[in-house]
Amino acid sequence: MHDPVGAQPFEVSIPESVLDDLKERLKKTRWPLEANTSPWTYGASLSYMKDICAYWCDHYDWRKAESLINKYPNYLVNLRGKNVHFIIEKGSGENPQPLIITHGWPGSIVEFFDIIEPLAHPEKFGGDIKDAFTVVLPHLPGYGFSQAPDAPMLPRDVAHLWDELMVNVLGCQSYVAQGGDWGGIITSWLALDHPEKLKAIHLNICGFIPEISEENPLNAEEQEWMDRYNKRRATEIAYHQIHGTKPQTLSYGLQDSPSGCAAWILEKFHGWTVPGENVKDLPFDKDHLLTNVMLYWLNGSNAPTWFYCSILDGSGRRPPSGEKVQVPTGFLLFPKDIATPPPNAWLARSYANIVQRNDSPDGGHFAAFEKGELFANDIRDFFRAYR
Repeated sequence: MHDPVGAQPFEVSIPESVLDDLKERLKKTRWPLEANTSPWTYGASLSYMKDICAYWCDHYDWRKAESLINKYPNYLVNLRGKNVHFIIEKGSGENPQPLIITHGWPGSIVEFFDIIEPLAHPEKFGGDIKDAFTVVLPHLPGYGFSQAPDAPMLPRDVAHLWDELMVNVLGCQSYVAQGGDWGGIITSWLALDHPEKLKAIHLNICGFIPEISEENPLNAEEQEWMDRYNKRRATEIAYHQIHGTKPQTLSYGLQDSPSGCAAWILEKFHGWTVPGENVKDLPFDKDHLLTNVMLYWLNGSNAPTWFYCSILDGSGRRPPSGEKVQVPTGFLLFPKDIATPPPNAWLARSYANIVQRNDSPDGGHFAAFEKGELFANDIRDFFRAYR
C-alpha cells in the first residue's frame, strides 16, 4: 500500500455563515402536534426532538467535530468523473492490513470514529501490533463530502469504485473489507465482482437476498425466520417506498428544516436500536450523533436516498442467478437490528464460504457506533487468519 495516487488532500472547513443559518433555523422550528400515545409510536418523539434540537442549537460544537474529522488524513479522489471523499489512518507496525469499511443510510464515517484508533493501533489498547489495520473510510457517493452522482446509481457500481480506490489509488496488493447496511450490500458486490485481491469480508448484515424457487424453497427454520423478519419490518420500511419512488419531494422538507432532517434520521437510530422503548436519550454519543446529522444537513440529504431505487426494482441486493460470494466471509449479527439475524441456511444461499458467525446478545443496526469494542474485536479476530 502506498500514498494515495491522484488524490488531493482535503480539509473540512464549513463557513461560519452556514452555522449561523443553522442556529437561526433551529430557533424558528415549527413543532408539530403529537398523538396522545406512547412517544415514538408514530415516529420521532416530540419531547426527544425538542431536547436534541435545543442541545444542537445551544451546546453542540461543530468546530470540535471538524477537528476530529481533520485529525485523520482526508482526501478527495476523482473516480469515474466524481469526487469521492475518504479518510485514512495508517496502521502501526511494518505491515498493517488494508481494511475498507463502508457505511450505510442514515449513517456516515462518524459511526466508526471510536474504532479507528483501536483497529489501526491495537497496541495502544492492550492488543497486539501485529493485528493493526490501515483503515480506509470512504463516504458513499452523495454522502458527506463525496460528490453526488447525476442520477441514482447501483450499489454494484459503488463496489467497482471501491476496488479502484483500494487497488489503483492506494496500491493495495491485497485487502479486506467490512460493511453494514448499504456497506454490507456493497461489500458483498465487491466480493462477488472483485475477488482477486479481496482476501475476506466481514459483514454485520446479510447483504444479498437470494432468489427463492420451487426447486429450492425455504425450509421450516427459514420460513419461521421470514415470518419474524416481515413482522419486524412491517412498520419500519415506509422510507423504502419514499426514498425509492419520490425522494425529490421528500428532499424539500429535509433540505429546508434542520429539525425535519434530524427527525428523519434519528427516528431510525431509535427504531433500529431500541425498538419500542420510550427512551429519553439514544444509546450513542450525542455529539457524534449530531455530527452524523450535520453531514446530511450541510451537504444535502437527497442524493443519499437514491440508492433505494435499486431496492424497489430488485437490482440492489440480488446476485445473478446461481452466483454466490466465494470470498471467505464472517458475520457479526445483532438481535435488535431491523434486519433480523437469519438462519445459516439463508446465509448459505448467497455466501458459499462462511468461515465465522457470531451473534451478539444485544445491540442493533448501528453496530460500530453502539458496540464499538465488540465490533472491533470481532473484526480483528476474524481477519487475523487472512493476513
